[in-house]
Amino acid sequence: MTSVIDLYEKLRLAPDETARARIIAEAFEALENRYPHLDYLVTTRHLSETELKLTKEIEQVRLEVEQVRSELKATELKLTKEIEDVRLEVEQVRSELKATELKLTKEIEDVRLEVEQIRSELKATELKLTKEIEQVRLNLTKEIEQVRLEVEQVRSELKATELKLTKEIEQVRLEVEQVRSELKATELKLTKEIEQVRLEIVQASERTRSETLTAIAESKASLIKWSFLFWLSQMGAILLLLWRLFPNRGG
Repeated sequence: MTSVIDLYEKLRLAPDETARARIIAEAFEALENRYPHLDYLVTTRHLSETELKLTKEIEQVRLEVEQVRSELKATELKLTKEIEDVRLEVEQVRSELKATELKLTKEIEDVRLEVEQIRSELKATELKLTKEIEQVRLNLTKEIEQVRLEVEQVRSELKATELKLTKEIEQVRLEVEQVRSELKATELKLTKEIEQVRLEIVQASERTRSETLTAIAESKASLIKWSFLFWLSQMGAILLLLWRLFPNRGG
């Protein structure tokens, strides 16, 4: 079996027809030296074994193709899982942004309540001062003006703080939109890469299939040539034997 496989490999790797003919002649010589009394045996069993070997190689190639498909499915599942993880992270970011927005809204409401409280306190103070103004109007006029200026300053600071918080919320919203666009771009990129991997695997499968069919065709052609040469040599040997046994009949 090993010698037949070696002969097949030599015939498959032979550069031209002359080298193949020389390999076949050497194989015949080795066969005659090993089995001198078996000149007329047919190597059908060897051909069957070679065919079985080629069938096993084809099955091996099919198994490798199935393995590549399974690896592709595993890769696709892995990418799907990663995409799901990214989506969960996005949802987490959204929830955090919502929590931050609620927190800022609550703080703004607290500031508004404090402003209202200050206003109510100012009104109470104003009423109290109004009563006292009647008694000490000249002495407290400057102080009342100072308090009013401070109240206006507090109001302007509150407005500035409100504007600042509004700008920060808008900035956070813009960042969230940017994260969403980046996630969409990443998803599109992963989809393109998956399609590219699928195309490469299909091309590799087609190329492997064509190479396997070519190798089978070449091996069958080599076996047909080898069988033809074997039978041709056997017929020559038979004619030579008949010529030696019956030389007179030829004359």
